Amino acid sequence: MDIDLLKTFVEVVRTRHFGKAAENLYITQSAVSFRIRQLEQGLGVNLFIRQRNNIQLTAPGERLLPHAQMIITGMQRAKVDVALADNMHKQISLAGTPNIWDAFLQFGITNIVSAMPGVSLVAEVKAQQESTRLLLERTLDLAILFDPPKVDELVVERICELPIIPVSGYDTATNENFFDNQYVYVDWGTTFSLWHARQFTGKTPPYFRTSTGRIALDLILQCGGSAFIPQVLVEHHLNKGDLFHVKDVKNTSRDVFIAYHRDNEQKELIETLVNLLSQMTPSLTLEPSL
Repeated sequence: MDIDLLKTFVEVVRTRHFGKAAENLYITQSAVSFRIRQLEQGLGVNLFIRQRNNIQLTAPGERLLPHAQMIITGMQRAKVDVALADNMHKQISLAGTPNIWDAFLQFGITNIVSAMPGVSLVAEVKAQQESTRLLLERTLDLAILFDPPKVDELVVERICELPIIPVSGYDTATNENFFDNQYVYVDWGTTFSLWHARQFTGKTPPYFRTSTGRIALDLILQCGGSAFIPQVLVEHHLNKGDLFHVKDVKNTSRDVFIAYHRDNEQKELIETLVNLLSQMTPSLTLEPSL
């Protein structure tokens, strides 16, 4: 199967528009349409329901999508591996969710790169489920996650704990009004959601929800409000007086886990990377809340 047909299919799925897919792929819209027809004819199914400004996947299209993504990722990995082998280099790939990058990985990725000379590092943003799938398919070496996957084929290790604290853009914020003044709920994973539900039953519903801590931080800095944010992410703003730690609201924390396939052939590199990640916990200076 022509890899370009699959790349075109995935781009149409992403943009939901033949014209935008053509622009992103630097080909004509007619070429996009031709490639999709070729793919459909080769598979003997319709992949899209074509309506004006509303392109939707058919059931066969939904089934094809993860396979297409896996093939494309595998081909990209193969090309890099072959090129690296020619230069006697090694490669290791890691992925984290957007929140893992915001709250943890961004603070030490340069140290990891400098500590592993001769190793090509591929670092990506991936959702939890996609990371688990790629680990099982062995197209990803290491995933850094808040919620550890419970899969027998994977080795999972806890590497650190990240404090998550209640902060507000208002210096008058207290336990009484923390949730009443533009509270932003950030999804820090399953464990956090369960803790939040137990602790704050009956409180005012959040006016904004997001799965990304960076979005919540930018929002409360610009518009005011409150949220639970990792301490390391807000410490600079707390020291400047842009935000305030609401100390009479309970703090929490999230464990950070790494996962890799137990039969991965790069055990030595993975162990080195795990040790580096374990040393990445940023220094924290705030006093705990009451």
